[in-house]
Amino acid sequence: MKTALAITHVGFEDLGSLESVLRQAGFDIRYLDATTAPLESLDPIAPDLLVVLGGPIGVYEQASYPFLSHEIALLRQRLARQLPTIGICLGAQLMATALGAKVYPGPSGKEIGWLPVFAPDGAATDNPLQPLFQPGMQVLHWHGDTFDLPSTARLLASSARYPHQAFAVGQHALALQFHPEAQAESLQRWYVGHACELAQAGISVAALREQSALHAPRLERQAAGMWWRWLADVSAPIMV
Repeated sequence: MKTALAITHVGFEDLGSLESVLRQAGFDIRYLDATTAPLESLDPIAPDLLVVLGGPIGVYEQASYPFLSHEIALLRQRLARQLPTIGICLGAQLMATALGAKVYPGPSGKEIGWLPVFAPDGAATDNPLQPLFQPGMQVLHWHGDTFDLPSTARLLASSARYPHQAFAVGQHALALQFHPEAQAESLQRWYVGHACELAQAGISVAALREQSALHAPRLERQAAGMWWRWLADVSAPIMV
């Protein structure tokens, strides 16, 4: 059976809708908590797919959170071998760092809520994120940091405030600043877990919950198409 390793930073930011797609694609899924696991002893080539998920800390806070250095080293080794890898939010920032790009607090402040993303090169047919570019489509953003585009990467998506929302490296690596895995029900845990951040940003939980109920079902449907499209394109050993 194909294996997928998902690295988490807070328990409630999990694979979301991606989990059901991976199970349907025949993956055995294992979760690993980055904050307590011995990441330095992990075999970077062991899982068929590595997914690094989000969290409320910055890549540049390695002095406070030393496990971040181990994640970067793990990603650097894996990406050098061109092995299938996905990063979401903090995971995307860690991938950018592993590829030599800078990560820093976003100059436009926090971007939290439901907003569209668009393809920087228009409706490119080879863009795996194409299902997310439909008219009226909204995706969940929840970040304060951003990154420069790695020199080896191809930009896949931008938003009105942040030009670097997603990138790919070859067929094997996909980095997503926003949250295509978001589901309305599981987001209930996010509202509690990120209560301080939402309050500091002046965001109404009730309004955000209402927006999620409106947009999350469509996002889940469209994101499924995106995940399947990327899995179909990615190189062996996880060809589906």
